[in-house]
Amino acid sequence: MASIRNLAVDPPLILAPMAGITDSPFRRIVRSLGGCGLVSMEFVSSEAITRGVEAEHAKLPFHEEERPISIQVYGSEPWRMAEAARVAQDMGADVVDVNMGCPANKILKGCAGAALMGDLGRARLIVAAIRAAVTAPLTVKFRSGLRATELNYLELGRIAQEEGADAVTLHPRTARQQYSGRADWRQIAELVEALSIPVIGNGDVQAPGDALRMFAETGCAMVMIGRAVLRNPWIFRQAADLLKTGRYEEPPLDERFAVIRRHFRILASELEGHELLHKLKVFTGKYTHGLPGGRKLRGRLTAINDPHQLLREVEQFLDERLAGTGG
Repeated sequence: MASIRNLAVDPPLILAPMAGITDSPFRRIVRSLGGCGLVSMEFVSSEAITRGVEAEHAKLPFHEEERPISIQVYGSEPWRMAEAARVAQDMGADVVDVNMGCPANKILKGCAGAALMGDLGRARLIVAAIRAAVTAPLTVKFRSGLRATELNYLELGRIAQEEGADAVTLHPRTARQQYSGRADWRQIAELVEALSIPVIGNGDVQAPGDALRMFAETGCAMVMIGRAVLRNPWIFRQAADLLKTGRYEEPPLDERFAVIRRHFRILASELEGHELLHKLKVFTGKYTHGLPGGRKLRGRLTAINDPHQLLREVEQFLDERLAGTGG
């Protein structure tokens, strides 16, 4: 078991914040499958929160079954970041996380996300302002640096620690790399050696065994898993079993399909119109990756603009696979 200040993270496995993905329905699905010690909300804009944008505030509510939960804020102005963090705490966040690692161009252009790695003075002011505004456990997530010639993750880690962060997360790729190439886990190990607060490792955990390997190779306190969970929501349960017993099992096909159906029922009960259609297409694409006939199904769905027709197509696809008649 690991902890972020006084918050136990057990198992020491964390669902990464992913824009458009880690909404409440998906967090509930991951939590229901077990093995995840902390879930993260998709990041929220401090600019939008402090300006009272309703759509951004609508992301903040969550269900008690999702706890413990981390809410991540991003932005470039210390006072707005501090106020957004306070709002997140008031919503009941168990952890407030600061985004200093997002490599998306629209975030970088706003001098937020990984752009803050190019302005460590501003980064320090942001962490200090948030620490003064909230009493909840505080974490900071960042990358190796903006580019290979400007690796300053050790310096930013020390700044976060000095200004009161309770843990940091390192994704050891540069902002310029985006998600290409390999994550350099040696940098996680270096950060562990440099800091006294817990370090959370992130990047290239694609299978349950990768989580164990990251613990062994880096000495990190916790492992954060992102994109791999989209194709395998069981990865947390599997990694937790591997940590505890040295083995894990693959879920049978009927369990896999039951989870897809449960997730889609939640989405259909809480969303509608284009938003529902978009979410269904995104997750269908992930869930059917590698399944026989999956590519053909995805091709058919591109022309569908009615979410309920899409649901019927997916149901038929799943029924055929279970019956062994699909191809």
